[in-house]
Amino acid sequence: MALSSVWRVLTFLTTKETRMNGSALVGATARVAVVGAGPSGLYAVKALLESDVGVGIDVFDSLPAPYGLVRYGVAPDNQKMKSVIRVLRGSFTEGNDVRFLGNVTFGEDITAAELRAYYDAVIYATGTQGDRGLGIPGEELPGSYGAKEFVNWYCGHPDAAERDFALHGPEVAVVGAGNVALDVARLLAKSTEEIAATDVPDRVLGTFSSSTVTDIHLLSRRGPAQAKFTTVELREMGELANADILIDPGALELTPEEEERIAADRQQRKNVSLLREWAQRPPEGKPRRLHLWFWRSPVRIIGENHIDGVVIERNALQADGTLRGTGEYETLPVSMILAAVGYQARALPGVPFDEHTNTVPNKNGCVLEAEGTPRPGEYVAGWAKRGPTGVIGTNKNDAAETVDNLLDDLNDLRNKGRDSSRDVTKLLRQRGIDYVDWAGWLRLDTHETTLGEQQNRPRVKIPDLLSMLEFTRK
Repeated sequence: MALSSVWRVLTFLTTKETRMNGSALVGATARVAVVGAGPSGLYAVKALLESDVGVGIDVFDSLPAPYGLVRYGVAPDNQKMKSVIRVLRGSFTEGNDVRFLGNVTFGEDITAAELRAYYDAVIYATGTQGDRGLGIPGEELPGSYGAKEFVNWYCGHPDAAERDFALHGPEVAVVGAGNVALDVARLLAKSTEEIAATDVPDRVLGTFSSSTVTDIHLLSRRGPAQAKFTTVELREMGELANADILIDPGALELTPEEEERIAADRQQRKNVSLLREWAQRPPEGKPRRLHLWFWRSPVRIIGENHIDGVVIERNALQADGTLRGTGEYETLPVSMILAAVGYQARALPGVPFDEHTNTVPNKNGCVLEAEGTPRPGEYVAGWAKRGPTGVIGTNKNDAAETVDNLLDDLNDLRNKGRDSSRDVTKLLRQRGIDYVDWAGWLRLDTHETTLGEQQNRPRVKIPDLLSMLEFTRK
């Protein structure tokens, strides 16, 4: 065995022994709160349980249902990606000291200071709650939305339970060059039968069934060699039964420098290859058309009381890698615009927040004050830690890094003398908080899957909060 490998093994064993035999942990169970039951939070729970340190964990979420982005962000036609739930739910099996406390809003029902009083450590895994805007004139017009609003709606998020989208077309613009933009455009292009095979709420299915959209314009401000699509997501576009994909072959011509760069990047190389293949396909006369525009930015939305169109400008890449507008404009006669230009986190009450990066300031997951000093016992994971980058699996290593630092600090944290007799559920009951435990979630889960079986679908989501709570009690 190489010396470096021996050193890693010895370091691991020494650290493990210290954690297991440190004076503060002998005969004691540490308690950790995880705020957020999405992938980053539940991967953190999994890492804690695999650490060989005695730990009890309470997982808080503002919704009665767990899984966060997997349930409310992954496109409903991507059931394979949702299968990660089988891994995430494993921590709640019998024998683990892990509780789910849903329908508890952080900052309202319980504060950061209270969590620090009840737990040895807290991990914030709250993800991103808002959309970035386009920042162009006319963005305030009815018919202009952030993609997160649309995603919440078709994924059955309670925040969108009372709203609907008029898919009366005939033309819609989707702005963005990432997976969310692909998801939104793909769903708009699908047939009623394809949508009916997903887990969207019944009301959402009704809206898609009456859609009169014929043309979807996907606008990317950069070129195909810079797009952020993952190949798996992009490939699904080529399998659309209801829509032709239209791309100008000239937009796929790359500079020698770009060709060299994508040759060294497997994902980008495959993406460009797919796009070139589609550009050569003759249209088949399908009911809908998906137009992929590269080097185009929206610069103005036109209309008075509603959207009548969007003015787009051709871009060019400068020597320093930045973009400039060329002054070449054209107008697309769209009636709806969905901006998928990025999600961003919002400040958590009582928790430091960096307005520039829209993240919780941290060092390897350890929360920092404004001046850069650590906040003992407070940690962050996921998009609130690093920004909205990566895929769901990225959260596994990200959470492991945060948990590793928490475990290194745990002896000192336990020495602060938390009163182990205090149970947060008593506090919640005193405040009249109707929290949902794991058994309650399983009742709702069973109801949704039963509805799905009756309609030959994977599940039918219940979107409104009051109904969700009702089914958790039955």
